[in-house]
This record gives sequence, structure tokens and C-alpha cells, in this order.
Amino acid sequence: MFKEIENDDKPIFISFSFGETSAFLLWLTLQYYKGKREIIVLFANTGQENEETLIFGKKCAEHFGVEVIWLEAEIDLRYRVGVKHRIVNFETAERDGKTFEKMISKLGIPNIENQYCTRDLKKYPMEHYLKTIGYKKDDYHTLIGIRADEIDRIGGYVYPLVRLGITKKHINKFWSNMPFRLELKGYQGNCKWCYKKSLRKHLTNINENPAYYEFPKLMEATYETFVNETRLKKLKKEGKEIKLPIRFFRNNLSVSDLVEMAKDFSDFAKDDSLDTSYQTSIVNGFELDVSNGCVESCEIY
Repeated sequence: MFKEIENDDKPIFISFSFGETSAFLLWLTLQYYKGKREIIVLFANTGQENEETLIFGKKCAEHFGVEVIWLEAEIDLRYRVGVKHRIVNFETAERDGKTFEKMISKLGIPNIENQYCTRDLKKYPMEHYLKTIGYKKDDYHTLIGIRADEIDRIGGYVYPLVRLGITKKHINKFWSNMPFRLELKGYQGNCKWCYKKSLRKHLTNINENPAYYEFPKLMEATYETFVNETRLKKLKKEGKEIKLPIRFFRNNLSVSDLVEMAKDFSDFAKDDSLDTSYQTSIVNGFELDVSNGCVESCEIY
């Protein structure tokens, strides 16, 4: 079925983000390869996913009849000590962002210029888990749930849905015929406040769920002047200066800036879970729909 992996019998590794596209890829993979190849399905929790995301992932595992291993990052604050993993489940998975904050206390606030939260909270713990069960990177195929209409997000891995021409409309059609689906509006995404979201989505979400932004607000208040020592040395070597304060959001906007902008904002994002449409507009000089890849979920590659 997937031409990219037909020349061998290597195990299949799926990074399951608990989004509907990622879930569709998992379902499709199981239809063709369950019982024929080893399929390893991992989910990495950041502690800032929407609760609906976690519920959806649990339902998918049960409905598809597949084991999904839930992981969280084990952050070591010591210099040059890498990220490991711990195994959790639906009941024990973090919801408060303690591990997210631990990462920030070591590396600083992530943003569009320094997107290491996906790396350290998702990619590294997954790779560490695979290593602990005996697999090196070349021992398995990594399948990523990115669609044909997200082609700008692809890298050097296997993207079956891109080759098959699967778009958001196909995903919506599939889930409309299922007994359950992700109970989130299309613009909400799996992560409550991901800085990759477009400005329109942020302003819409702040109006609907302002409490979701309390965590990044606290992180900014605590760490906006903190710069990792390694990064400082690198910038100094390159003759560059760090600009403070450091904020999560595009154009160095703070949570307070977004909250203020949201007060008079009414051009809200539309729910594309049943349809797709591209909206573009400008507010206060900022492009509303630049998203840097945050469509539905945060993929590790």
C-alpha cells in the first residue's frame, strides 16, 4: 500500500499525535499491515494538550484494537544530559505542564525562532523509548500523519497521505462516518495555546477559553529574561545579541498583548472540522493566518 516501505519488512513506527489526520493514518496503516509487520505506536504528552485530545487518543486505541504507548519526557537539568522517557497512561498523564516548565527552566522559552519544545517533549522521548527496546533510527520506518494540503510541513520521513492526495476534506469525510471523533473545533488544535497557531486562532481561542493562556502567561512572567548559557555563548561567538524579553508568540507578542488585542476582535476563526477554507486578513499590522504548521496537531518531524 505504501510504496515507500515496500522494499523491506522493517517495523513501522507511528508518532500518534492524537489528531484526526494522525488517527486516520494509524487506521489506514492497520488495515494493510496489522499482523504482517510490527507496528509501534507512540504518543508523547506535553502536559498542555486539550483534554479532548487525550480522550480521543484513548478511544482510537480502543476502537482500532491497537496498543498506544503513552510517553512523557524526563528532562535532566544537567548540562549535555539528554532527554529520556517515562511511560504513563490516560489516568497518570500530566495535565499541569510541570515537565514543560522544567524544559523551559533548562532551555528558555520556545517560540518560532527556537522550536525545541516539540523536539524535547515529543521527538526525543520517543526516540529514547525506541532505543531502549533495541531499535536504532535506521531499523524502522517513521510514518508521519501530514496531509497533501500540508505539504510545506514535510521533511525526510514517510508521508503516505501526501502521496495518496489525502486532504482535510477526506479526513472530515472519514470521521463523519465514525462513531466518535475529536471533540474540538478545527482551529483549537490539540495543544491549548501552541505558539505555531495563527494570530486569528489565538484571538479566537482567548475569547472562548482565556484560561488556556494562564500557563504561557506564568511562564513568561517567570522566564522571559532567562537565556540558556549555551545559547548565550553561541550568540556571543556569532557576534549577535539576545533581545529581551523573550516571548512565545509570533512578532514577540506576549500573552498580555494577545489578551488586549482579543478584546475588540470579532473576525473569529471558523471551524473547519466539516469543511476547509482559507481566510486572510490583517489586524494591527499583523497577518492573522500565518500558522507555521499548527493546523490540527504538532508532529514530531
